[in-house]
Amino acid sequence: MRLLLSIGVLMALSLPVLAETKVPDSEAEITLSFAPLVKSSAPAVVNIYASKVVAARRNPFADDPFFSQFFNFGPATPRVQNSLGSGVILREDGIVVSNYHVVGDADEIRVALADRREFDARVILADPAADLAVLQLDGAEGLPALALADSDKAAVGDLVLAIGNPFGVGQTVTSGIVSGLARAGASLGRGTGYFIQTDAAINPGNSGGALVDMSGALLGINTSILSRSGGSMGIGFAIPSNLVAQYVAQAEAGATEIARPWPGIEVQPVDADMAEAMGMDGPHGVAVTYIHPESPFAAAGMTAGDVLTEIGGQPVEGPQELAYRLAVHALGDEVPVVFWQGGEKREGEVTLIAAPGSDATKPVTMGPGSIFEGLAIADLNPALIERLGLPLSAGGVAVTGVAGQARRTGLQPGDILTGLNGQPVRNAGDFAQVVGEGAGGWDLDLIRDGQRATARLPGG
Repeated sequence: MRLLLSIGVLMALSLPVLAETKVPDSEAEITLSFAPLVKSSAPAVVNIYASKVVAARRNPFADDPFFSQFFNFGPATPRVQNSLGSGVILREDGIVVSNYHVVGDADEIRVALADRREFDARVILADPAADLAVLQLDGAEGLPALALADSDKAAVGDLVLAIGNPFGVGQTVTSGIVSGLARAGASLGRGTGYFIQTDAAINPGNSGGALVDMSGALLGINTSILSRSGGSMGIGFAIPSNLVAQYVAQAEAGATEIARPWPGIEVQPVDADMAEAMGMDGPHGVAVTYIHPESPFAAAGMTAGDVLTEIGGQPVEGPQELAYRLAVHALGDEVPVVFWQGGEKREGEVTLIAAPGSDATKPVTMGPGSIFEGLAIADLNPALIERLGLPLSAGGVAVTGVAGQARRTGLQPGDILTGLNGQPVRNAGDFAQVVGEGAGGWDLDLIRDGQRATARLPGG
């Protein structure tokens, strides 16, 4: 019996001490409600009604000589296309942020507040690539507005609320957590950006609405979902507030087009083998595969083959994350960077610039006398390369327009011309000179979609 008592005492001593159970002693602890947070933040989330006039499709038999004898098809009548979405007020004087796909190409925009007031609105800055649009409400003042959170401080597991107008049923609030960070890829939404993932229910009509943190600040703009049914399946994406802040700042400064910092580098993610060869402690960062001579990263001492790991104290793990880390800064900002070079960790500073040159360089248009009549070409520079989406290393001249006789060549805007009849084409003048000499036929060297080809064209 004494042995059994001893064992019982030892077992009791070895059991963990349970924390004292606390009985809720306040109404807030008993209800555990989001109501105070919703009350403070929901008035700044608005419903957006947008409309645009679209051309009606003409009846395919309208121009048929047989059917037109028996039917009066009449002219095609334009129709009005309506869309519904959400937006967030960020300034008391009526600055609202929403998605580009909600309002970007609308002819008329009407914004309804939670208190039933309505305002006409106009887009003052829009960017389809980021799927963001900044609006100004006409005659607005003293409106409820949300403060912007620092989205770089968000962590997986943080509680969040999604506020919007799903399916047009009226303002709706759903709760969830931050499910993931640094989500990137065209498949995640209409923009080709960098997103915060959440499991808070987001449905059609929520686009442009608010993802709010537990302090009532805007953490992101809800923009898209992954779904097999068209409704929420717990995988939604929001554009981070730090990027929203940069767009609002540019809009308030009077910009009509977004100014993005130009990296001047091409990169790829680092794998385990590459990290080992570089002497790194693991596969992280992006490897620089090409660097333009005018790149600000070149001025900071980086070369091809280096691995970029941080920008502004934040990690960089892919090409789209690189673009995002630059986009949250303004042109002229000096941003610290960390990179690996020659097996050693180095630090530098990059001064952010726009792509050198102009994407509106006046093109040279070929005159009569050859099959190239009506072909518009321009010398390549970084700004034009960026606008056309060409490889950073592209050289030669770019096709910017095709009209008249030049349509017979099959050339397309964005094609890169590198040679003509065995003569290298370094600029538009080289091409025009060879064309001016005339020939019975043309062997045209070009690059399309990264693939080199030679086109044989008649001389007429």
